[in-house]
Amino acid sequence: MMGERMDSFIHYASLFLFAAGSFFVITGALGLLRFPDFYTRMHASGVTDTLGADLILWGMILQADGDWLLIAKLLIIMLFLMFTSPVSTHSIAHAAWVGGLNPLLGKDLKHSDIAPDRDETKSAPEAQSADGQHEGGTE
Repeated sequence: MMGERMDSFIHYASLFLFAAGSFFVITGALGLLRFPDFYTRMHASGVTDTLGADLILWGMILQADGDWLLIAKLLIIMLFLMFTSPVSTHSIAHAAWVGGLNPLLGKDLKHSDIAPDRDETKSAPEAQSADGQHEGGTE
């Protein structure tokens, strides 16, 4: 009797995790369609895909039924996703920023001119101020 209750609890808990993970993944997909510019779309997909995938993986771990090798593999996949998804989202957004794509700002969502100088290829001597000193003080 107790084993049936535990199996039922694990089944419903994993069902809840699958549903919650699917909700976050679908919400992120809708964010890609609904949000107005690149940066808000990246935010929607970057946040929700990590959380959604992790919730789905937790549901799969509950369904693994004590298979420790499978649980270890799912945990490794989860760790990989937790580290790589935010980093890749940041890298793509940073590449767009360096490439000159400005975010939409304000009530009317117009492109901004908030960063006119984005040349990251400058060397250290070129990045000095006009008086020949570094930002930290004299040489």
